[in-house]
Amino acid sequence: MDFAHDERTAELVGELTDFLETEVYPAEAELDAELAEHPGQWSEPAVVGRLRASARSRGLWNLFLPGARGAGLSNLQYAPLAELTGRSIRLAPAALNCAAPDTGNMELLAEFGTDDQQREWLEPLLEARIRSSFCMTEPGVASSDATNIETVIERASDGHGGSDYVITGRKWWSTGAMNPDAALFIVMGKTDPSADRHRQQSMVLVPRSTPGVTVVRPLTVFGYDDREHGGHAEIVFDRVRVPVENLLGAEGAGFAMAQARLGPGRIHHCMRLLGMAERALSLVRERAASRVAFGRPLAEQGVVREWAADARVQLEALRLLVLKTAWLMDTVGNRAAMTEIQAIKIAVPQAVEGILDHAIQLFGGAGVSADTPLARLWAAARTLRLADGPDEVHRMSLGKAELGRD
Repeated sequence: MDFAHDERTAELVGELTDFLETEVYPAEAELDAELAEHPGQWSEPAVVGRLRASARSRGLWNLFLPGARGAGLSNLQYAPLAELTGRSIRLAPAALNCAAPDTGNMELLAEFGTDDQQREWLEPLLEARIRSSFCMTEPGVASSDATNIETVIERASDGHGGSDYVITGRKWWSTGAMNPDAALFIVMGKTDPSADRHRQQSMVLVPRSTPGVTVVRPLTVFGYDDREHGGHAEIVFDRVRVPVENLLGAEGAGFAMAQARLGPGRIHHCMRLLGMAERALSLVRERAASRVAFGRPLAEQGVVREWAADARVQLEALRLLVLKTAWLMDTVGNRAAMTEIQAIKIAVPQAVEGILDHAIQLFGGAGVSADTPLARLWAAARTLRLADGPDEVHRMSLGKAELGRD
């Protein structure tokens, strides 16, 4: 395993670092001002559009997607770039068209979509002309077990000798769906409740404008509405009718496709989490050097030094595990790398949450205010202990695999 940056990765790291320092970090205050000026706005902030144009001109576009449709980077090449975007989690991923849930939806369409589906939906997503949302989690069931979903997808005659799918159900935590530019909802539901429990589910492409689709309300995360990302919505699908050609992949393949989508998503989250922690540590260094308590700078206080030391050890160890996971995904595939994917999904959010907690403690009242990014970063890290599978599910699966080793 050689984790040294190759020439292209080194060039992109340099370009992205310059982009962050000269354009993205200065734009964070502009984003806050724009959101404050337009409190009811869910559409993409103007600052994001401006940064996207600049990122594209710099060649920093669709870096997450391998192959000809994306930047052609491997997971290992993308890892340091995704980490850098985590340093400005509210702006940088979106500026590079590398923000969830669009990334996972583009991966689904690229892998499982028909030519027509890719022309209609993937191409405008790659161009950032539209946004999308992924509708799997439901309020009425324990969605930590995706086989619990109750949304019904049934066939019905279209009245012209063909068939439609009719979708009935309620979803929530559909990220990005409050944005009116989220033109596509990828909906997971049950097409055959009598099949094996992992073969009951399918995914269907539902245009936002389809009759029967109702975006009920936005949801907040520890009080944050995440408007810059299009928020998170609760959505009702009331006998929503779409052509059978809107099936994504095959009937009964929805659960497997969801797992295929979530594998890259999990490592991308972990890559960005490392950047979030590094941003926090940079703020800690500035604060500890300039703030005096009990006659000494905070940087000379023993407990602060212990926090800093522990944080550095955790980050260096976890970065190596993330890079190993990326290398395995590139060399042996996502399924063979599942142990490492689960390990980082357990370890990284929890460690970063702790690092951010100590950073907030160091900043005192300022740490829980909106004057620093720390509170938002903490909320994001804490949420990622639930998103894409809660800690307990990953521990259960990983523990089962470990105890079953020869």
